[in-house]
Amino acid sequence: MEIRARHTPLAARILAPTAAGLLLIVCWWVITRFSSIPATLLPGPAAVVRRLVRELASGRLWGPIGVTIGEAAAGCLLACLVALPIAYLIAHVRLAEATLAPYLAASQALPAVALAPLLVIWVGYGIRPVVLLCSVMVFFPVVLSTVLGLRSIDRDVLDAARVDGAGSAQLARWVEWPLALPATLTGIRNGFTLSITGAVVGELVMGGDGLGQRLAVQSQSSDTTGLFATLIVLCTLAIAIFLSMSFIEWLTNPLASSPRWYQLTHPGHLFLAERGTPNDKE
Repeated sequence: MEIRARHTPLAARILAPTAAGLLLIVCWWVITRFSSIPATLLPGPAAVVRRLVRELASGRLWGPIGVTIGEAAAGCLLACLVALPIAYLIAHVRLAEATLAPYLAASQALPAVALAPLLVIWVGYGIRPVVLLCSVMVFFPVVLSTVLGLRSIDRDVLDAARVDGAGSAQLARWVEWPLALPATLTGIRNGFTLSITGAVVGELVMGGDGLGQRLAVQSQSSDTTGLFATLIVLCTLAIAIFLSMSFIEWLTNPLASSPRWYQLTHPGHLFLAERGTPNDKE
């Protein structure tokens, strides 16, 4: 049976958010232009853009941007190294799920602002507590999405691989992880976006050299225009990460790729295709 995926047209995916963004800017301009709100409370979009261009041209923003991205990426990598094995264990061992699930849910009730001072006490100041805070925020989305992806695999595919002689290691390497990859990437995409927030919160509480520290300085000096410019940079980073991960998801999605690309990116398909299913052998 042929499976067809329903996709939003590319033009709609580009034009719809662009139109929404332009509408938001127009509303922002109208409010600042025709209301009595002072610029110290709500600067106009033109003033914010001029400030942003000036900061980028001078190079003062590039260093903090690199620091924040590095902290977020390191936290995301650390979270994945821990979350993926735990997700595999939860997906295959019911006792592990019963034991770990309540604590995973409880970890989401810990606010980042409250956790940051504890990390400072435990590991000191610097980049390490910020990376740890980012990893905590990424951990749960990656675990949840990976478990869902592993449990959504067709049982007939797994049974066919076992009949053809696949052991546990081969099954995980050639079938389970490739087929669960789109769901795992979805969790990493959501988690990576959250890790930007974790980096900013960590720097606001623990200090640092990234965009969070700039926000703290601008807030203390009542630099509203600078605050808006930095917030726009953070939103742009989040959008860029989201689109990059979405593109990677598209590349690994068999429903969005050609049959040949599916074979190249999903070794589990080759494992079954080379040996055939039990029905093919009959």
